[in-house]
Amino acid sequence: MNFEFDQLVTVTFTLFAVIDIVGSIPILVSVKEKSGAIKELRATLISGAIMILFLFAGQQFLNILGLDKHSFAIGGSIVIFFIGLEMVLGLEIFKSDKDVSGTVVPIAFPIIAGSGTLTTIMSLKANYEQQYILVGIIINLVLVYIVLKSLKWIERMLGKSGLIAVRKFFGVILLAIAVKIFGSNIGYFGKNNASGFYIEPPSTKTESTVSSCTKVLPARQAIILVNASFPSL
Repeated sequence: MNFEFDQLVTVTFTLFAVIDIVGSIPILVSVKEKSGAIKELRATLISGAIMILFLFAGQQFLNILGLDKHSFAIGGSIVIFFIGLEMVLGLEIFKSDKDVSGTVVPIAFPIIAGSGTLTTIMSLKANYEQQYILVGIIINLVLVYIVLKSLKWIERMLGKSGLIAVRKFFGVILLAIAVKIFGSNIGYFGKNNASGFYIEPPSTKTESTVSSCTKVLPARQAIILVNASFPSL
């Protein structure tokens, strides 16, 4: 099997854009301030395990739970929305616990391996082979680890006022992304409900009427009745 480098580049950049680890730096710094510590390697490995799990068994897992990818995306968008709201308004919606780091929630999920990332992985399977997606995930995990390890340096470079400005800016971006994910998936529920209505074909009533007439009336009278009802026949 030939390895096509252009497909790997496409998959890698697609995942990089969706994960958006660079744009999530203000969120990561905020989580670090609240929780006190971030275990970089653990966050990277857990998020990688989630993405690889969804690569091989994502749709089956959602089917077992009776969910679809649209419901999953809506749930993730709500979490992202409240994170963005925290950043913009300076509120504390997710209560912090100094004894527990935010390594798993919200860093590993949903910031890194969020609903957008997982649904993108499932969508890429329709156009690319699993080996390209797997290598693309690994490359992005390396980039994620580098960013997580560099948070102290990035924090010193931006400064306190710079972090506040960048945090509020990316908070608005997160709100917009959450609304977009929510709006693009909520419509599927309306479509499913609309398609549930049954419209009776026009010919059904006519066929049932003629059928009932032939059961009650003699054959000659039934033919006369049909000719009178449909003169063009």
